[in-house]
Amino acid sequence: MTQPPSQQPPQGGHGGAPQDAPNSVPQQPAQPPQMPPAPQGPPQMPPTPPAGAPAPAAGYGYPQTPPGQPGYGYPQQAPGQPGPYSQPSGPYNQPSGPYNQQPGPYSGYPTQPQYPGAPVPPGGSGGGNFFTSKPGIIIAAAVAGLLVIGGGTWFALSGDDDKTDDKNVSKSDDPKPSGSESIDQGDGSGDGREANDDLNAGRKPGEAKVMFLTKNDVDLPRNGAEVFGPWVVGDTVVKGMYKEVVGYSATDGKKKWTLPLGTEICSAPSRTTADGKIVVGVKDGLTEKSKCLDLQMIDLNTGKAGWKKPIPKATGAFSSLSDFTLSISGNTLAAGGTGNSYGFSIADGRQLFKGPTEGCKPFAFAGGAKLLAAASCPTSDYNKPKHQLSEIDPTTGKAKWTYNAPAGWEIDKVYSASPLVVSLTQREPKKWSIVALKDNGTMRSQIDGGKDKFQPRCGGAFVIFGQNLEGCTGVAADATNFYMATEAAYGTANEVVAFNLNTGKAAWRSPAGGKHQMTPLRTEGGNVLVYLNASYDAGGAVAAIAQTGGAPKVLLQHPASTAEIENSFYSPKLVYADGRFFIASGRVSASNDTEEKETKTMMAFGK
Repeated sequence: MTQPPSQQPPQGGHGGAPQDAPNSVPQQPAQPPQMPPAPQGPPQMPPTPPAGAPAPAAGYGYPQTPPGQPGYGYPQQAPGQPGPYSQPSGPYNQPSGPYNQQPGPYSGYPTQPQYPGAPVPPGGSGGGNFFTSKPGIIIAAAVAGLLVIGGGTWFALSGDDDKTDDKNVSKSDDPKPSGSESIDQGDGSGDGREANDDLNAGRKPGEAKVMFLTKNDVDLPRNGAEVFGPWVVGDTVVKGMYKEVVGYSATDGKKKWTLPLGTEICSAPSRTTADGKIVVGVKDGLTEKSKCLDLQMIDLNTGKAGWKKPIPKATGAFSSLSDFTLSISGNTLAAGGTGNSYGFSIADGRQLFKGPTEGCKPFAFAGGAKLLAAASCPTSDYNKPKHQLSEIDPTTGKAKWTYNAPAGWEIDKVYSASPLVVSLTQREPKKWSIVALKDNGTMRSQIDGGKDKFQPRCGGAFVIFGQNLEGCTGVAADATNFYMATEAAYGTANEVVAFNLNTGKAAWRSPAGGKHQMTPLRTEGGNVLVYLNASYDAGGAVAAIAQTGGAPKVLLQHPASTAEIENSFYSPKLVYADGRFFIASGRVSASNDTEEKETKTMMAFGK
């Protein structure tokens, strides 16, 4: 079985590349491997978006279907090509909205591909098999006409040039709690529910308690707003939406603090610092022309705002088009955009490093135990992009090592920073590959997906000229294995597959059982934690699968009596912390003000 061409051939095959004779490992070919003919089948259109879901705006990155046809305004599947979007909407039984799509920068320039593992349009679950993928998207001719390719192929980050003047760092006024509460604690005393509507009234022995259910109390724009978070800090669960960040009690859902930001939140990291601080991106004004260029530090323990500063303005053809995505590693905030990247101290906002202005340019970062930078390099052939992944020093930006992706393959997502597991995609022909790297960036193995379809779910802010490299659910890793869930038809159980990181081969499979579908959340204590989705008549659950395999062991069984509510969250975000499970809508929107205020936004379960 072959794999993407590389100077460091992976061990074992992967469904993202064509199959060959067993154990054949070709040398670096002059051209990327060719994909075998894809199985043929009738195309299937995405289902109609949920009532109240905003329609996507036309513009860059959306292939269009003629008005009046099914799927109008959404990326479409090429006729005859099976792919991840022909399946039900994944473990959540809800379609992921068009606001979760992330474009991948090809050769440092803006495009918006569709591929397995990418954030999904309505009807998709975010996965797919290793042989096929969605067609690439159309690039506006006016933009394509501006492309200029040239320069060298080196990668370096420096902390010495273009330092930001510390005088630009300003202190925001301390926030004061504001806004009304809209909480149901499960005892009938919450706002907006009848006294006899007790969410725990139908709870059976052994089932978890509904700790609270919140409704929206924010007056949103017509198209709604994306939800950032939730982040759990101690006994506070925090989420941001529109122009404010709110901290709720993790035990009863009451508001502990509200921080108004003045302008709209447009970007946020997937994690906080160890002591509960975060930096979010906010727009630099209130008009439609405002850009996501301001940074606001927040202490999520107290809801107090810290320093605020703009991202330095860059020069270049696409400098005004970049949407920055944010990542945190240690006490460093890394901001990556098209052709521009920076590192800042979370403590005081001081600029630590700046990406190169020519050659290979970082376009996105992944944080956590390591700070990783994905960079796009100049190439003479626009259709054969050249990408690199480097671990960089979070204080200086200097590269510790660099992994060169095979020619024509792009760094798509970082599923795990430690151990290193990276998703790669190829545009023509459409392919998907997952590689495990050693701590020094050399090849460890290539995941052999076989004939299964998988469903990593990678949501995030709607960005046009940028990419979120992290923040995926449905994947997990420990020192031994990498875990992914298979796709399954609605109403049927799926499986979690463990892949040995040294060989890339499947080590074991664990079926969900019944009609549940599982989504890996993370690894903890030698187990992989998974969420078993709710259905119309069965509550969800958090379960643990041993590192050696076996059936999932339920840790927290949610009530069947509230399954319909649990199953109703749009593009849900999932967090399990300290024995409590939180499910929150990924986006809040409604067709009118009354419906907007009745929209359920977050639900919590505990013992």
